[in-house]
Amino acid sequence: MKKAASKDTISGLSKNALTVLEKRYLRRDTQGKTLETPADMFRRVADTIAAPDRKFDKKADTSALSDKFYQMMTNFEFLPNSPTLMNAGRELGQLSACFVLPVGDSMEEIFDAVKFTALIHKSGGGTGFSFSRLRPANDVVSSTTGISSGPLSFMRVFDVATETIKQGGTRRGANMGILRVDHPDIMNFIMCKADQKHLNNFNISVGLTEKFMQAVERDDEYELHNPRDGKPCGTLNARKVFQRIVKQAWENGEPGIIFLDRLNRDNPTPHVGEIEATNPCGEQPLLPYESCNLGSINLGKFVKNGTVDWTKLKEIIHNAVHFLDNVIEANNYPLQQIHDMTHANRKIGLGVMGWADMLIALGIPYSSDEAVKLGKKVMKFINDEGHLASQELAKQRGSFPNFKGSIFDKKGAAPMRNATVSTIAPTGTISIIANASSGVEPLFAVSYIRTVMDKNVMIEVNPHFEQIAKERGFYSEELMKRIAEHGTVADITEIPEDVRNIFVTAHDITPNDHIQMQSAFQLYTDNAVSKTVNFPNSATIEDVEKAYMLAYQTGCKGVTIYRDGSRDEQVLSTAKKAEVPLESALVEEEKTAIKRERPKALRGWTYQMQTGCGPLYITVNEDKNGLFELFTTMGKAGGCAASQSEAIGRMVSLAWRSGVQARQVIKQLLGISCHCPSGFGDNRVLSCADAVAKAIQSHLIASGYDINAETARQERGACPECGGIVEHEGGCSVCHVCGYSECA
Repeated sequence: MKKAASKDTISGLSKNALTVLEKRYLRRDTQGKTLETPADMFRRVADTIAAPDRKFDKKADTSALSDKFYQMMTNFEFLPNSPTLMNAGRELGQLSACFVLPVGDSMEEIFDAVKFTALIHKSGGGTGFSFSRLRPANDVVSSTTGISSGPLSFMRVFDVATETIKQGGTRRGANMGILRVDHPDIMNFIMCKADQKHLNNFNISVGLTEKFMQAVERDDEYELHNPRDGKPCGTLNARKVFQRIVKQAWENGEPGIIFLDRLNRDNPTPHVGEIEATNPCGEQPLLPYESCNLGSINLGKFVKNGTVDWTKLKEIIHNAVHFLDNVIEANNYPLQQIHDMTHANRKIGLGVMGWADMLIALGIPYSSDEAVKLGKKVMKFINDEGHLASQELAKQRGSFPNFKGSIFDKKGAAPMRNATVSTIAPTGTISIIANASSGVEPLFAVSYIRTVMDKNVMIEVNPHFEQIAKERGFYSEELMKRIAEHGTVADITEIPEDVRNIFVTAHDITPNDHIQMQSAFQLYTDNAVSKTVNFPNSATIEDVEKAYMLAYQTGCKGVTIYRDGSRDEQVLSTAKKAEVPLESALVEEEKTAIKRERPKALRGWTYQMQTGCGPLYITVNEDKNGLFELFTTMGKAGGCAASQSEAIGRMVSLAWRSGVQARQVIKQLLGISCHCPSGFGDNRVLSCADAVAKAIQSHLIASGYDINAETARQERGACPECGGIVEHEGGCSVCHVCGYSECA
């Protein structure tokens, strides 16, 4: 007889895990009161996912299976993707993380896709699209004798629709937009997120072909094709297009690249359709209307006596495949088309987290040949055993309906229950629940500063590092604080060198190391590998180009890069850059800032800005070196508005005279709003601070500065929900304190 949920207990939940569970996963009433414990949640999920066994065997012991699933999750050996944890056994019942929708070249098809997107986002999923079938901007539209507006204009429609929907009350929508490199609008697509005020609900990737990459290597022209009729409509120089992709990625991390021909080389059902798009983080290629159910094995749990516990790992792989296949049956799909396609191919995506933890437990540096070799061995084992588990299920339940004509069928392989088995996804919040490193990424930090609700500052230390530090006698609270301020142990010499080599972070290793690890796991993954290739801020455009070419040459299916600090709104992940104690920051500023002395005469320009408090006159003065000071005068004398505007002017002047760039000033002030805005559209002024930022922008433009997106981006600050640490993972930003994610 199954034990009551209230008697279940879980050990090993960290403070961060409890925060994430209570904030995002546990069932609540209409007043927001929590109605279940973490143990209740895991029991709810285990019961729901075990129940489908009765569809295939009416005498199946689903109680025992539920216990097996429950133990696997509460031991943090395996966790399914977030929608399954959130929604299994609840009214919504939507358990999939990712979907792909077709976007056809007609108004009806486009707006059907917008409607379907809204339904998916409402249910808790993320969506991927290829816009490659849409005719280019200014192309002929025969039905109206007009001209088309092109893919980018319709992407904005999807973006606005996404912005208005909050997924299931817990997650906001996220999209992946892909355009083939041979689409006539490709250059505009590459630049569509240069201004980061646009398409904020999209990740974008360029779909590259083998022909294009070969033309890049030869420095040749390649053909563009109009999707309206498939006919050639011009050429571009492949190397110049590639360099534009690279330069834009260097600027702000987007676009990523996806190798379309490689996705279709491994398409298990080519007779059903061509793969054109992926989910928002790029690791799950899907046919139109397909969904995929993802889950991850926590590799850090499979080290025993200094070696990999292959026997236990095999057991969990088989249980996890069983679990994910049952998810397909238990799922409540948002569209009938998705239900039908998902059941026809039954794709699952078993991945990993805790890879960095496994390496640490084995004493293997992440950036070593030994780590790459082990990565291949571990992933081959997971993929091989996963396929065997799928074959065993096929014997009991039948193969996936589209098996006939599939690549397995053509090879004469045994029937498979699932068209794909393995995917390496970013694990974001579920790795926080498991207290594990994310996906196949290195550690994001060895130690970091965490601000709790009462505003007290706490130092969070990686548990493996803390244990080793205490065992080897170099642990101290002061050292942990120093590590949090540095963000890395690489340059702290009192820590033994062998320990420093093992505890590397994402910013300690080279881009080459990142890509070699991604390639190692890709070699034995059915779908794709989501991973962020981190670059230091000092990286050159040529460095990024080399990384993209290396990803192509080593067999990756796509790549996402991020150069530290390249987005103005980046949340820096450690105290070294974002959370240094105030007194230390002031000392450093005094060491580096050299204040310019004011000449007796300066030239200046005055701008009138209409604010809700009346006209604000803003004077910008320059010396021979550029911007020097700023004064404000309110049309209405006195009051708080005048005094606050004067204070803003003084601080801006001090900043400029101390070497702060104008775009940084604009970034801090632009978009600040008050109770009394003024104007409409492009002329709208949200506050006096916003007026100052807009006046500086106008001055820079009038003076011939090319500011474009540099001055228009708004500061996101720290995590918008808790002020905690945010790290870029797989093209997404994830808070490692509260679990906030900008992607579904």
